[in-house]
Amino acid sequence: MSLDARVVEILVAERRRFLAFLSPRVGSPEEAEEVLQLALVKGLEKSEGLRDEESAVAWFYRLLRNILVDRHRKAQRESRLLAAEDAEAPRTTEDTDALETSVCACVAELTDTLKPEYSEAIRRVDLEGTPVSVFAREEGLTANNAAVRLHRARQALGKRLIELCGTCCTHGCVDCACGEAGRPRVTPES
Repeated sequence: MSLDARVVEILVAERRRFLAFLSPRVGSPEEAEEVLQLALVKGLEKSEGLRDEESAVAWFYRLLRNILVDRHRKAQRESRLLAAEDAEAPRTTEDTDALETSVCACVAELTDTLKPEYSEAIRRVDLEGTPVSVFAREEGLTANNAAVRLHRARQALGKRLIELCGTCCTHGCVDCACGEAGRPRVTPES
């Protein structure tokens, strides 16, 4: 049996101990299993550097610790991103009213022409004032994924507004002619 095959056998035999190590550090057995699977994949990619079977378990624990540190750093970055997004959201009824009066009436209509996931992000966060962190949690997304989705949704909506309203939307919809008959129609995204 080759050293790589023996290392895999050793790591698989230690699975329960690895999960016991991970579970209290990640919060749930499911997350522990996810981290363990990720570590096993990384471990198999890097196991050629092992010189003997005895060091495999200690080496794998170091790999698990490094993955946990990376996850913690990523969670901190996502938390900072959510805090920044939440800071931009309107906080008071006055802020919300000011936002609603400065946005042309086309936004709600055009939101329905976007992809459903983009439409939902715009509606919930920008039009209803749901914090990005709450939206992410309710949609089962990571904070980073929710922020990226919202960013892309806003870009798509901006393009739609320019298609429909022309340049008036780039100047805050001050002279919006959306209520006028004969305005061009915008078709939904596919």
